[in-house]
Amino acid sequence: MVQLLPLIEIGSKLIDKLIPDPEAKAKAQLELLKLEQQGQLEDMRVRLTAIVAEAQSSDPWTSRARPSFLYVVYLLILWSLPMGIIAAASPETAQQIADGAKAWLNAIPESLIELFMFVMLGYIGGRSYEKVKGATK
Repeated sequence: MVQLLPLIEIGSKLIDKLIPDPEAKAKAQLELLKLEQQGQLEDMRVRLTAIVAEAQSSDPWTSRARPSFLYVVYLLILWSLPMGIIAAASPETAQQIADGAKAWLNAIPESLIELFMFVMLGYIGGRSYEKVKGATK
């Protein structure tokens, strides 16, 4: 299991670097301490630990799930190239394809889209942490 620096320490360092005004800095650190007392920072630490552990899993299905989702998004973006050609040849056909795709995407539940958003944010956070710590190339 990866050991994460306490988030309060990271937050304090960020406050020191980003807020030059001593009074504003003190207020920000007080807010950070309040968050820690409320347990919100611990909850975030636990979530990040789980995400980083998942990303480092030796199971290829677990460790590649998030990058695979990115490939799906890339494919959807690349689909715009043939759609441009279809639109040039037959605007009506392109409109029908676009309407069908829109209906298909609207059928995806909002909660599933939110889940993917949080997964990708966690993946990005985990990868950023690994890079900062020098764990990856």
